[in-house]
Amino acid sequence: MKQTTALEAKNIMKFFGKKTALSSLSFSVRKGERVALIGPSGAGKTTLLNTIAGIVEPDAGEWIIAGKPRGSYKSGKEFAKKVGVIRQQFDLVGQLAVIHNVLAGRFSEWGVAKSLVSLLFPRDKKLAIEALERVGLADKLYEETARLSGGEQQRVALARILVQKPEIVLADEPVASLDPARAEDVLDALSTIVEDEKQTLFASLHSVEYARKYFTRIIAMKDGEIFFDLPASQVTDALLGDLYKLKELPEHE
Repeated sequence: MKQTTALEAKNIMKFFGKKTALSSLSFSVRKGERVALIGPSGAGKTTLLNTIAGIVEPDAGEWIIAGKPRGSYKSGKEFAKKVGVIRQQFDLVGQLAVIHNVLAGRFSEWGVAKSLVSLLFPRDKKLAIEALERVGLADKLYEETARLSGGEQQRVALARILVQKPEIVLADEPVASLDPARAEDVLDALSTIVEDEKQTLFASLHSVEYARKYFTRIIAMKDGEIFFDLPASQVTDALLGDLYKLKELPEHE
């Protein structure tokens, strides 16, 4: 039977000391969905994404990724075919040329030796060029990455995901450091890429407006729990008001 679920959270829990960061979360994401994760600062969004990527281990529960428990992926190469990550900080090496940062998406496929050789004689150059063409940076191939604008650097990160070709793209606040115009450009490019490549997108965002515009489903978190999980078209201003409402402080007598 064809696998239709990309991600499934089964009672995911995480504690940091006495604080409950994630409280027994369970939900699934279908293949091809674009899911935005929203909520106040400290709600647990980044922690949740990090448990998928394996950066943080949950204290209880497990993730099922493309039909298999995350812990059953024994090699980075196998996992990289399933999951790719885009971060707010881009995770790029500024001193390297753009082509090398793009081709970093192939490192898990090549291994250490081939990756080092590629720094002198870029492998799969055609693949990098095609990816940069799709994100509008074909003319920046050999430019030092640090010289690019924030929006351009995030497009390099998108090109890297294109050459990695994962089934699932995780994006942790991918446009938080960009101005509104550049943020819209990047989200438009990201949405187009995942749709064209038939990938699943799971992204944390501060902006509710971007979540409504570019995503098909919105999961809201508050205090480590799911506050609501709805199609983007059904997320009302009243729900958002409740989500971001501050706790009332007790009055002084």
